[in-house]
Amino acid sequence: MAERISRDEVAHVARLARLRLSEEELERFTLQLGDVLNHAADVAALDLEGVAATSHPYAVGNVLREDVPGGGLDRSEVLAQAPETEAGQFRVPPVRGEAP
Repeated sequence: MAERISRDEVAHVARLARLRLSEEELERFTLQLGDVLNHAADVAALDLEGVAATSHPYAVGNVLREDVPGGGLDRSEVLAQAPETEAGQFRVPPVRGEAP
């Protein structure tokens, strides 16, 4: 088993990251980081000879439909539901700073 990370190394990294850790946090993070590093060492030790590199565990492909234009909404029906209209368009309050 690889040597675990030391408490001093965790404190050093915390200082570099400008983190202020309490003694309790320093102990807890030293143990947790040691566990993570040991797991990474276990993964690195796996024999992967002959295993093809993959970016996804399943074969994937685009599942898209044809882009077919469809009918739109009726202009007069939509404008009939608007609070205010002007010249066949939505009327909105003026933008701040513009004259009404």
